[in-house]
Amino acid sequence: MASKPTEDIVQEAQRIVNMADERALTLRLFGGIAIRFHCPSAIHRGLQRKYADIDFMGIAKQSKGIKKLFIDLGYEPREIFNRMNGDKRLIFNDLEHARRVDIFYGKFEMCHKFNFENRLLADKPTISLADLLATKLQVVEITDREYRDIIALIHDHDVGDTDAPEMINGAYLATICGHDWGIYKTFSINISNILSGLGDYALAQQDKDLISKRLEDLRSRIESVPKSTGWKIRAEIGERKKWYELPEQDKEIIDSATRRP
Repeated sequence: MASKPTEDIVQEAQRIVNMADERALTLRLFGGIAIRFHCPSAIHRGLQRKYADIDFMGIAKQSKGIKKLFIDLGYEPREIFNRMNGDKRLIFNDLEHARRVDIFYGKFEMCHKFNFENRLLADKPTISLADLLATKLQVVEITDREYRDIIALIHDHDVGDTDAPEMINGAYLATICGHDWGIYKTFSINISNILSGLGDYALAQQDKDLISKRLEDLRSRIESVPKSTGWKIRAEIGERKKWYELPEQDKEIIDSATRRP
């Protein structure tokens, strides 16, 4: 018998994680909820925000088990979307609370493309902190919501060279930027904007100083890492050619499944 999603979205994310673990399904949180799991600062009055949905990375070969998991947890599948995109992404609706769950199968494609398939075991119950940061820094039309998530993540975690627990792997992020000029460009713009905009957030000066220090460390790593031949060729073209995609905004929470006779 199917259970029902809980009202508190953070508790609901934990409920999903627990059930996935019981069934030996690899589901890793990402997005704002994942940062909330890692960051005490996410509930600071200057950084807290609302969460609209829950995002997961999963493994395509476990698709059958993942679909059954969400049905058993009381979710309604977005039938048309899932039929069209089920090899790379699924969406399930929580009708009662007007929320949804997105499940991506390893590959994350928004403004830029990332492949996390071989990194899903780097952390638990979320994707690694470095990958979490990448999914936020890659946003071109970035909003205050992403800024708050990035600031909380940077405030609460040091930048290092590995995926050690509660460490942001700056070496890994720099390597990504060294191979893809587009990612480098977007990361660099967003880091600069956060550094210049920290004064807009109600944080103590010592917290702002710590965030600035860590962001400067990350920026230094990105600038100093050796750049690939492809990076150098693309850099010569620069901003004359668009280096990102703007994904279609999917605002629908409840799909046609709720309108079936």
